[in-house]
Amino acid sequence: MPRYRVTIDRDACDGIFACLTRDERFVEDAEGLATFDAADATMRTDEDGTRIVAEFEDDRLADAEGAAAACPPGAIDVEVLSS
Repeated sequence: MPRYRVTIDRDACDGIFACLTRDERFVEDAEGLATFDAADATMRTDEDGTRIVAEFEDDRLADAEGAAAACPPGAIDVEVLSS
């Protein structure tokens, strides 16, 4: 299974949430922006809270890539770490 990192840039997120319909690990937070479901991800947030990063090792890479493709450019980045 591939290991990959998914980063959400909350400044680039427009609140339309096409990602939620393509990958169930994405949810809307209390501020109305995309985040990860805490049950599915171990997350870290940068100092100013604009980027949320989670790493996964599973067979849902295509779901994450589909979510990233459906969102504004730069809102979600998927980086494969190993396969």
